[in-house]
Amino acid sequence: MTRTTTHEQGRPPAPAGATPPQEAVIFDLDGVVTNTATVHAAAWKRLFDEALADPRLDGGPYAPFDVTEDYRRYVDGRSREDGVAAFLAARGIEIKPGADGGAADDWSVRGLAARKNRIYLDLLAEQGVRVFPGTVDLLQRLRAGGVPVGLVTASRNAEQVLAATGLNGLFDVVVDGRQAEELGLPGKPDPAMFLRAAERLGVDPARAAVVEDAVAGVRGARAGGFDLVVGVDRAGDRAALEAAGASIVVTDVSELDLGALRADPWTLVYAGFDPAHGTHREALTALGNGYLGTRGTAPERAADGVHYPGTYLAGVYNRLVTTVHGRQVEDEHLVNAPNWLVLDLRVGDGPWWSEGGLTVMDERRELDLRRGVLTRTAVLTDPAGRRLHLTQRRLVSMARPHLAALETTLVAQGWSGPVSVRSGIDAGVVNANVAEYRALANRHLRVLGADTLGDGSLLVEVETTQSRIRIATAARTTITGAAAAPPVPELVGDRHAQLFQFSLRDRVPVTVDKTVTMFTSKDRAIAAPALAAAGELGWARGGFTDLLPAHENAWARLWDRFGVTLDADTQTQLVLNLHVFHLLQSLSGHTAGVDAGVPARGLHGEGYRGHVFWDELFVLPVLTAHQPWVSRTLLDYRHRRLDAARRAATAAGHRGAMFPWQSGSDGREETPVMLFNTRSGRWMPDNSRHQRHVGLAVAYNAWQYYQTTGDTAWLAHRGADLIIEVARFFTSLATYDGTEDRFHIAGVMGPDEYHDSYPDAPGQGLVDNAYTNVLTAWLCTRALDTLRVTHGQDCDELRARLGIRADELARWEHLSRRLAVPFHNGVISQFAGYEHLAELDWGAYRDRYGNIGRLDLILEAEGDTTNRYRLAKQADVIMLLYLLGPSELMATLGRLGYPADQNLLARTVDYYLARTAHGSTLSRVVHASALAQMDTLRSWATFREALVADLDDTQGGTTGEGIHLGAMAATVDIVTRAFAGLRTDGDTVVFDPHLPRALGSVRFGLVHRGQHLRVTLDHHSLIINADPGTTNSQLLVRQGARTVAIPAGGTVTFQPRESH
Repeated sequence: MTRTTTHEQGRPPAPAGATPPQEAVIFDLDGVVTNTATVHAAAWKRLFDEALADPRLDGGPYAPFDVTEDYRRYVDGRSREDGVAAFLAARGIEIKPGADGGAADDWSVRGLAARKNRIYLDLLAEQGVRVFPGTVDLLQRLRAGGVPVGLVTASRNAEQVLAATGLNGLFDVVVDGRQAEELGLPGKPDPAMFLRAAERLGVDPARAAVVEDAVAGVRGARAGGFDLVVGVDRAGDRAALEAAGASIVVTDVSELDLGALRADPWTLVYAGFDPAHGTHREALTALGNGYLGTRGTAPERAADGVHYPGTYLAGVYNRLVTTVHGRQVEDEHLVNAPNWLVLDLRVGDGPWWSEGGLTVMDERRELDLRRGVLTRTAVLTDPAGRRLHLTQRRLVSMARPHLAALETTLVAQGWSGPVSVRSGIDAGVVNANVAEYRALANRHLRVLGADTLGDGSLLVEVETTQSRIRIATAARTTITGAAAAPPVPELVGDRHAQLFQFSLRDRVPVTVDKTVTMFTSKDRAIAAPALAAAGELGWARGGFTDLLPAHENAWARLWDRFGVTLDADTQTQLVLNLHVFHLLQSLSGHTAGVDAGVPARGLHGEGYRGHVFWDELFVLPVLTAHQPWVSRTLLDYRHRRLDAARRAATAAGHRGAMFPWQSGSDGREETPVMLFNTRSGRWMPDNSRHQRHVGLAVAYNAWQYYQTTGDTAWLAHRGADLIIEVARFFTSLATYDGTEDRFHIAGVMGPDEYHDSYPDAPGQGLVDNAYTNVLTAWLCTRALDTLRVTHGQDCDELRARLGIRADELARWEHLSRRLAVPFHNGVISQFAGYEHLAELDWGAYRDRYGNIGRLDLILEAEGDTTNRYRLAKQADVIMLLYLLGPSELMATLGRLGYPADQNLLARTVDYYLARTAHGSTLSRVVHASALAQMDTLRSWATFREALVADLDDTQGGTTGEGIHLGAMAATVDIVTRAFAGLRTDGDTVVFDPHLPRALGSVRFGLVHRGQHLRVTLDHHSLIINADPGTTNSQLLVRQGARTVAIPAGGTVTFQPRESH
């Protein structure tokens, strides 16, 4: 390839200002901007406690003021006088209004209001005023973007509060209680104050947003006709805020993306720009096909702190060694492959778009979930005022896994003239998506060469530095609609590009079509990656439009299998569709062609270094129910690493197979031994490798795969190896106490990462973690079942191959009946001795830190440890309910000699719900599932909180590092396994519906033992249709006491009396 002189690329600073689609944003004060709502609540509490005990009040006794319910219902968002009158009226009390300016000791509405203000000011002086950082950050971004902001508050103390917090210059307009009184404006829920603010800001309410935390404020903003009404739920009021008219509800303003539009259940839309949500948007608009995934980054942008181009190939890892803070660290990462998106442009001889030469207006991105197409539109303006309309469409082919395409259409608006386009491949990318890893070595690629192919296409080949995997990327760029000069090659560092020049004519579209192929040396049935890339590119002659039909058809087939239709609100359906979409982009039939596991963060980013954890426990049940052959290939990832797990167990002095908590290319343990706490500036031990329960997840999925498929040949030759070797490992961990006839397991961790040991024995693990012990007992039974099922299916060969002895069978039987499970105070203990730990002051920590998802880091920085407290990062004991369901869990406990009933399970769920920080996205999905059979109202609310974990980035900015694949898959699983109550028992599909009232109906499909079923469930009936054609004529369906055989093409209906 001919090369130009190498030069440095100019990269302007990433933009700092937000430009949402709204023309102005109006904020409430208390509970939104300042953390004064709790002070107000305390002041109201003191006032009403005194007033209700006042001897001048007849009647009584009266129910005291509740700082949660009464505050929200009667006083929040209202003027002081309205709040006094509303609360007293709710208690059947009426007192005189009083005169204006009434003294604080007057027995009147105005007097009590004045007394409340005095109490509030006294408390404020004692406690001070704190602001919510997420809100202040958004205010500053809006100011930087030139977006007017207003403040509307019923408080008459707004001026003092803003001055005390240093925010008094941040708002363009303030409408407070004093102004409302002077102008005669009624308070919230009347919209008058909001409308006054909009008028002073000079905006139409229909083009402005309001951010409120009070039900009254939300009602007022909705009544005022504002475009977007945001509810801030800091106290579990999501349902009330939505009922009042909130367009969206967030738990903190840091989660709020004003440009996220959610009106269509099949389209994720982002309008405008916000630098704080740049990488978050890129992860959620990523495109993939199970073989490769590319983030939704703007093609003209390089990594700059706001944008991060990333392309990831399933199973492509590389290992590097770094010295960090005096420690040598060896890490293996999923590699950021060459960036194929590179496409920049300029008008005339002006600066390039990427260098600030074009200003972006009216930008909009739409991710079509049904078709797997990302569309971007914008109007670009150069320094001379020339406007250029841009439309970009991209896809990563679901039909041909090595192909991707980017189509760019340019239309000059009111002018004609020359433009230049730069199209290329950047091989100089590094792994820099995760701030926590930026101290680590990150250059995983070296360029082997670049060339121009015979048809003018560009080919770049790189190799990973340690694993020596070759990656070939070929790109062909064509121009239609204008005559383009032959491309000029350009080299900037390791970015190889071609420059195209052509002229635009007013209103005449010109299309730049870029088609890309990627192959690696890990791919099967190729001679060499470069040859394969060139050959595939030669096949795809027509570009984006030619690739689109087959791609759309592939997606249509997937949606036919995996789609779940809800009779619910639009956002719930949108997010569920989004989760299915990203699951299928991460793991598909194309994943089967490579040696890859289930990446915890998908092919969407570099979080967790792209490693494989236990997330397959949440993912494979969904895949197995629709495409079991894909699950089989993912289980094969574990089977191929079984010898590595055996070696690990032997090295630790145990039998069987010990699978690693974090796995990458070869099955060794990839979990770091130390974690650097940026809060304290200290290294702290990372003992999460003690989560040996990852092996239980592997064995569980192997058994579930057999249950769904009935594939005894696979079970005999592959699945049995996984099940039996994991059973052997946990059996070898167990020690027997003859005095109590109980087995115990020590030195392990459960799913809750806040407890890796006892406070006085750091790093030593726990004794009798209930999750580990119960699942081990369950697994021992399944190991025996495996030998029974495979009898006659090479069972003798299986026993000989694995060296299974008769005494092993006896030990599995004994363990399955006598493993210890701890209890305390009528609930299942998370582990032995859990009841002796201290209780945490949750309120104090939330008040002090806000987001307490990483309590382990917070407490370590304080010189403390989570091991001292009865708390959980995520569900631990309750995971047993998620996996086994109530019936099987009670049966397993009963087999162990611990009688169990629904009351025990309900008490256990309530106990741990109150002590869980939800520091993992997996936590709420587990709780929602467990609650489904106990309290469908709470289950639905928890399910909806789980749904928005990635959409709203509720884990503190981590979605930009990749989606949380396990949580996404698990939300789909909740609908089918929890709400529809789907379970399998041999050839029988069992339903035990618990449909929440807010969910009118649900429709989904599944495959069981070769038969495709389509399920429709509402509050009146359950209908199952079997597709024509079957490999199993003995399939049964059970609901309640009725079991029915369902033939191919048949329908079974269960009447209302047979469903919940």
